[in-house]
Amino acid sequence: MIEKLEFIFTPEHAETFAADCRKSGKQVVMAHGVFDVLHLGHVRHLNRAKEEGDVLIVSITDDEFVNKGPDRPFFTARVRAEMLASLDIVDGVVVNHGASAIPMLKRIKPDVYVKGSDYANPADDVTGKITAEQKAVEAHGGRITFTDDVVFSSSNLINRQFSDLYSDELQMYLTDRRNGKFRDQLFGYLEAANKLKVLIIGDAIMDEYIYVHSLGKASKENIICTRLMEQELFAGGVFATANHMASMCAEVTVLTCLGVDRTDLDTINASLKPNVTLKTIDRPGAPTTRKTRYIDKSYLRKLFEVYDFEDDPLPPNLQDQFDDMVAEELGQYDLVVVNDFGHGLLAQSTIDLIQKGAKFLAANAQSNSANHGYNMITKYGHADFVCIDAPEARLAVRDKHSPIEDVLRTLSDRIACSNIITTHGEEGCLVFGEDGDISRIPAFTKSVVDTVGAGDAFLSIASSMAAIGAPPEQVAFLGNAAGALKVGIVGHSKSVEKPALISYLTALLK
Repeated sequence: MIEKLEFIFTPEHAETFAADCRKSGKQVVMAHGVFDVLHLGHVRHLNRAKEEGDVLIVSITDDEFVNKGPDRPFFTARVRAEMLASLDIVDGVVVNHGASAIPMLKRIKPDVYVKGSDYANPADDVTGKITAEQKAVEAHGGRITFTDDVVFSSSNLINRQFSDLYSDELQMYLTDRRNGKFRDQLFGYLEAANKLKVLIIGDAIMDEYIYVHSLGKASKENIICTRLMEQELFAGGVFATANHMASMCAEVTVLTCLGVDRTDLDTINASLKPNVTLKTIDRPGAPTTRKTRYIDKSYLRKLFEVYDFEDDPLPPNLQDQFDDMVAEELGQYDLVVVNDFGHGLLAQSTIDLIQKGAKFLAANAQSNSANHGYNMITKYGHADFVCIDAPEARLAVRDKHSPIEDVLRTLSDRIACSNIITTHGEEGCLVFGEDGDISRIPAFTKSVVDTVGAGDAFLSIASSMAAIGAPPEQVAFLGNAAGALKVGIVGHSKSVEKPALISYLTALLK
């Protein structure tokens, strides 16, 4: 295999190589994909591709752009490239540093671009990119063709043969649902959510990450010294929730309160998706809540956190102003999501308005270090859907030791809600449905980069599914999938996008 490494190209080399081939009268063919676990289906596909011309260049998706969920790709780009370069039918391999093949298509300008039969119908393309790629090929006079052979799947092989990726419990759970019907149901619910108009009400939060390098203990004091490396500022809280939902729903409106630092507004506006509308009131003399985390950059370990916020209730005049804004907006939306972080925005007057005016209310009241024991979901007299974590459920009913199933039944009675999900981190989630039955869905990943915002990602997707009437298990399954994607993202550097979620579900259920 060593002698074949010369056929692994840089993008620049691939462009030059393709141009030289065309000048010598050769037809250039390009194939593109992940090629995670090389199998017979890949070999047949590439053999068929080579028949379309004289030279075959294979472009593979770089690791960071593989949208098949946590723990994927199974093999790194370098390993995948070496495997492909070892095939005699392949004349060159290049790693594509992008989410689609378009940048490489523009460089290589193949005479023929070859894809598998599962891309022949654009409506069936879970990536949503094949139409744009076809236009890119045809723009320089090339054409696209689709191979038609027995279809194998790397994801299927990984799911079934590399069992250490999943716990025995998860493997058993997924096996019972890898029948095509369950996946199609999920896709149908995601499609139905496209029409939803969503109103999100809750706290504005700026999440700041300050990355440091640990220098060790100070010589004269019992403190750890660190060296500042870099920092990032993210729009979190309701803004992160809105961005997750924006990819799934038609339009999203956010109602919240901002502090006096207008530079935060610039960051917020720059981060929001085009179909998100922001409506705010301003609170003089107070900051927009900022949570600053100091992080050891070497391992992304959080060292400590600093809050800069004002969590006293809003002054009466501002509370009236906010309540008037809420009352004016409520009736226009299919779904109202309350993202309550307990930082002083949502008074009982606001909650009463929401409960009275929302067509479908999804509620979440979070416990954190600033409000522990004070921000309970039970302040909502009723809701159509509730999503909180297990400790928040126990706090709400003041029950530390009973089985969590009993806690959920008690909570359901207290808040007049028969559709509750509690998240349990690495243990997955529990689903309480209208019939009173309680079931558990295992966590989908063991690979965690950052847990910040994972619960909000779960809430975003699950609440939209609950609003369109999806069954509790499917609601929880999609929420679990969104949470699994989110724990692989640092901070709010990106949101959970619908194409990535669909790709992950496709890979998970093969």
